[in-house]
Amino acid sequence: MLSKIISGGQTGADRAALDAALESAFPIGGSCPVGRMAEDGPINDVYSLTEIGGGYRQRTKKNVIDSDGTAIFYESYVRGGTEATILFCIRQGKPYKLIDIALVDPLRAAELLNEFVHEFNVSVLNVAGPRSSSCPAVYDYVKQVVRLALRQST
Repeated sequence: MLSKIISGGQTGADRAALDAALESAFPIGGSCPVGRMAEDGPINDVYSLTEIGGGYRQRTKKNVIDSDGTAIFYESYVRGGTEATILFCIRQGKPYKLIDIALVDPLRAAELLNEFVHEFNVSVLNVAGPRSSSCPAVYDYVKQVVRLALRQST
């Protein structure tokens, strides 16, 4: 049963998942780079994240390691940090679920997310995907999906 949502706190998919969880009074966490770095400046302290050295790559790897599975959102194709997340999941032998926001409506995405959580007994879910500057639509989409998934799972 899902007990916590983690992410790196970057704008876009990461922040959307944390915001949806916070609004639902659901536990959050995760690791972020030292200085709480994100593309819009330091990550707000409202997000209870642990700072770690090594920059974005190390933060991404740590969140994969610290979770039971990762939901990876993308639009049409993966690249950059989102692609690195998939590679870390494969190398760590961790389950992951890919959701293309251009093809899957939010309600179906929430159902797929809950199926993934149940199939792989995910207690701590890592949520990853592009930052807002490279995919403006991802924040609203992921926030809606996580909110729906949390409602469906209770």
